[in-house]
Amino acid sequence: FTVAFIDIIGRFWIQLMGFTMMTIFMLAIAIPYDYLVKPGHHTGFVVLYGLTFFFANFGPNSTTFIVPAEIFPARLRSTCHGISAATGKAGAIIGAFGFLYASQDQKKPDTGYSRGIGMRNSLFVLAGTNFLGLLFSLLVPESKGKSLEELSKENVGDDGIEA
Repeated sequence: FTVAFIDIIGRFWIQLMGFTMMTIFMLAIAIPYDYLVKPGHHTGFVVLYGLTFFFANFGPNSTTFIVPAEIFPARLRSTCHGISAATGKAGAIIGAFGFLYASQDQKKPDTGYSRGIGMRNSLFVLAGTNFLGLLFSLLVPESKGKSLEELSKENVGDDGIEA
């Protein structure tokens, strides 16, 4: 979906839409969590989680890799893109382990783990994190339809006029 729509919708709007939908679906899982995990109600959980996963990939998972390759100046592009990628991977590791520990039951955690805030509260934290991603996305410039030189302003001379 990202490949098909990135030049139509634009990177900025795809990222905003992804974070928005992920926030909504995380809340849609977290609020009725106790109901969704009861036998016979798993279908709703699977559908909501599937939609969350879809919008994670048709959204920030794609755009956070594409946008850094386009918006940094050419002389710094590979270094800055590498730093962005490494930071994203570090965040994913922290998020995965953090969620594992945070989601442990408050009364009876799994063997070897300390008490956490519980699965439902962890889903609320994820919704909040997605919302923060949405807010920070407002700072990202749109690169749709612009050349790499135009984005990095490499064609602009000292007088401010394009060469």
